[in-house]
Amino acid sequence: MNGPHDLGGQMGFGPVAPEQNEPYFHAEWEKRALGITLSCGAFGAWSIDESRHARENIPPADYLAASYYEVWTRGIDMLLERHGFATAEELRIGHSLEQGRAPKRVLKADMVDGVLAKGGPCDRPLDTTPLFVAGDHVRTKNFNPTGHTRLPRYARAKVGIVEAVQGSFVFPDDNAHGRGENPQWVYTVVFDGAEIWGEGADPSLTVSIDAWESYLERV
Repeated sequence: MNGPHDLGGQMGFGPVAPEQNEPYFHAEWEKRALGITLSCGAFGAWSIDESRHARENIPPADYLAASYYEVWTRGIDMLLERHGFATAEELRIGHSLEQGRAPKRVLKADMVDGVLAKGGPCDRPLDTTPLFVAGDHVRTKNFNPTGHTRLPRYARAKVGIVEAVQGSFVFPDDNAHGRGENPQWVYTVVFDGAEIWGEGADPSLTVSIDAWESYLERV
């Protein structure tokens, strides 16, 4: 979807200023926010793609005013209410008022290391062959969905070159909305600076994205 999270190429936000030797967390509460996000994700009620879409649905003014982990906690609030684990009133006051939905599983302290080490692989086998190979010229499609997508606005309707076939992976645009994993081939596509930024762009610059097959058409 087009929202405050998709700012590539947008002006008015000032320069990117990476923090030197940035710590993993800037405050103790951020550690807890990460822990809550991981433990709630272990409930098995939503996918990582649905959780990303929940964050994208935070109202723009609230999203842009929030820090990284504030965005995470607001997304979790939305998911807990949507899936019946807590009500809006319970989230507001900070404790339960009634019995909510029971999770499929609970992430306990002694399980954390193993679960994190296992990760959440999203590669899936496909019987089809890729439509494109390295060196093919492709154009990204031009669409503006109201649902989740991993094709950023700045890279839509742009011509690039396939650099690599990365494998077949869950299609997030469907998985975020409960329509199944529907895996597709994923390609690394490279664009030159002028294609992305237009006249006056630095000719030495390139931008690459990983694009699902349905985002692309042959040139």
